[in-house]
Amino acid sequence: MTTFVLLHGGGMGGWTWKFVRELLEAKGHRVLTPTFTGFGEREHLIARDVGNATHVQDVVNVFRFEDLHDVVLVAHSYAGTVAPGVLAQVGDRVAKVIYLDAIVPHSGERIASLMGYVPEEQLAGLDAMLDAGEGPIGSGVHEMQRAAAKEHPHLMVPEREKWLLDNLSDQPMKATSCLIPVGAETIAKPVDYIAAAVTVMTAMHDRARALGWTIHDHPGDHALLVGDPEGTVDLILAIAEGKVAA
Repeated sequence: MTTFVLLHGGGMGGWTWKFVRELLEAKGHRVLTPTFTGFGEREHLIARDVGNATHVQDVVNVFRFEDLHDVVLVAHSYAGTVAPGVLAQVGDRVAKVIYLDAIVPHSGERIASLMGYVPEEQLAGLDAMLDAGEGPIGSGVHEMQRAAAKEHPHLMVPEREKWLLDNLSDQPMKATSCLIPVGAETIAKPVDYIAAAVTVMTAMHDRARALGWTIHDHPGDHALLVGDPEGTVDLILAIAEGKVAA
């Protein structure tokens, strides 16, 4: 049995791992899918001061209170900005690190400028505004994802895409605009990166290669954990068991 901690993407929640979790548990593994503060079933906790540090602490507390060791940590999308902070605190409890088409930030970067959404000079002012208790609480990422899906539907059956889109929630603005204090370049452990073929994360794939991470290609899109949970699980298990090459 392997213990998996699966970290979700922006606008999502632990629920997004439903199909992957069921498949892993059916194979006898232990699976935890924490939801970050302000997302999913915890959307009522969204606030101007909820950012990277909060989400790192969310996960660190799961390790502490569940007494987790020898974990396979899987980070999807936004969670790529959270994983380095988690590893800095509980890295000795993690056996394997897998990035699932995730953001690869460097220390001191901000998601919104890194992804090309907002100029860096504007973000510093926005972050200061949030610290002062002013400005937008949410970033509207859920509506951005729904609009994008109308233009470019996900590679999955319509019923499953509807389930995904209907359950999206907003993302705290602070998480999008704040400086990421601990970046991917600080991760001391080997990292396996699963790169989707149809994604906005192509530049992140290049960053993963530049860090010397092992790349594994998947023919799906950015929501592969929902569109192809079987293929996602096969890859995750092969990596966890050391049975797959780059």
